[in-house]
Amino acid sequence: MGLPFFKKNESKSDSSILLPEQMPQHVGFIMDGNGRWATKRGMPRTFGHREGAKNFRDLSLYCREIGIQNASFYMFSTENWKRPKEEVDTLMDIFWEYLNDADQYLDRRVRMIFVGDRAPLQDRLKKRMRELEEDSKDFEKMNLILCINYGGRDEIRYAAQQIAREVQAGTLQVDDITEQTVEDHLYTAGLPNVDFLIRTSNEYRLSNYLIWQCAYAEYYFTDVHWPDFHQKELNKALAEFAKRGRRFGGI
Repeated sequence: MGLPFFKKNESKSDSSILLPEQMPQHVGFIMDGNGRWATKRGMPRTFGHREGAKNFRDLSLYCREIGIQNASFYMFSTENWKRPKEEVDTLMDIFWEYLNDADQYLDRRVRMIFVGDRAPLQDRLKKRMRELEEDSKDFEKMNLILCINYGGRDEIRYAAQQIAREVQAGTLQVDDITEQTVEDHLYTAGLPNVDFLIRTSNEYRLSNYLIWQCAYAEYYFTDVHWPDFHQKELNKALAEFAKRGRRFGGI
């Protein structure tokens, strides 16, 4: 990649931090540690999720401010239904509140994209998600990709089913199936793959998140819990990304 070039951060919150001149094309976030953050403070896990939601709102808008073109966030996984009902209900309520407070994204011409299996979600959520996608479909400042009831293996299963149906219908030949064919049938079809993945709270795994799209991503792990992963922490991560050499199997 060569030596990174940095530019001064023009954000009003911290003007002393230097940001790389070239941003990753797609930054993925696994927002981990809300519950542990709350437990350390003697508060219920649901309190941590609400604080984490506040930080998500601030950081997603900051991504748009500093020129990141694609930002994806792991909101709720296909495995998260196993959590206590009270916690799941709180997460869905937070998501509903967020969807009804989305004008700040529309005002900034942020395109909102939801990926995952929507079938088990509440009707009110599905309706609002469709509305926001339609209202923002022509916006160009940033793609905000929200993964809800999402699982990487489930997404690949879904893509395989769609491809199989086309083969059955005779519109696609088996020998014509390529990696691009698979990508074209993923939930993220038409979006760039992740080139920088950030996971908070001292966990070192993908947890079934965008596993196809992260095949060549650079990973960044931090022990900072998500509610404390503020703008300065993101700046540090982006500066680290700029130092890495990306060869994609080459020399």
